[in-house]
Amino acid sequence: MDRAGRRSRVPADGRPRQLTFALPHAENFSRDDFLEGPANAAGLALIDGWPDWPNRTMMLVGPEGAGKSHLAAIWAELSGAPAIAADSLTATSVPEALVTGALVVEDIDPVRVDEKALFHLLNLAREQGAYLLLTGRRPATAADSGLRDLRSRLRAIPVVELSAPDDQLFRALLVKLFADRQVSVDEAVVGYLVNRIERSYAAARGAVERLDAESLRLGRPVTRALAVEVLRGGDDAAGG
Repeated sequence: MDRAGRRSRVPADGRPRQLTFALPHAENFSRDDFLEGPANAAGLALIDGWPDWPNRTMMLVGPEGAGKSHLAAIWAELSGAPAIAADSLTATSVPEALVTGALVVEDIDPVRVDEKALFHLLNLAREQGAYLLLTGRRPATAADSGLRDLRSRLRAIPVVELSAPDDQLFRALLVKLFADRQVSVDEAVVGYLVNRIERSYAAARGAVERLDAESLRLGRPVTRALAVEVLRGGDDAAGG
């Protein structure tokens, strides 16, 4: 069995076939593993600047895969804050969630969150002087809330935005995503992907997942040739 839990067997026709079992891979969320660049400088400054925040409740927003969870994990380590998903927040769970005096609430979306629970959380955090770090793909005020008082509370929260990666950060991101899967790649692979896929965190993650899966299925290393085959094949399938 190799790094991905892959087993091989030889069937009756004598040709070996690969049976691939996808095992979870660990992403490193330590401070040392965070990739710094202009796109996330403001977010990193926010975390490094704690507890001297402009407001004890802050909102960190950005596209999928931009590093919000990574930054939140770094801050949780610093502050001792637990983390909860916004859609699991309930009014009864709020007091216990704030017991450490700090809390990460991930993936805030006013459409899906329990508005009364969120309103209760913001009020209780202010009363207790607790720190809150909210994360989401867009500012919570971008969507209307049914509670006028909640809208007022959300508008008062300072927002720090993470943006799309520049060329250097995008290259480093691809290398890290491969490394998280214990896959070594050379510059030819990285250079091809940088010029071939959408400049977004989600696209980088998707490309790495596809290449890793095909590498395991075919029993081949991740090379530029494999990247060309996989990405062109995906384009042909989409177009057909």
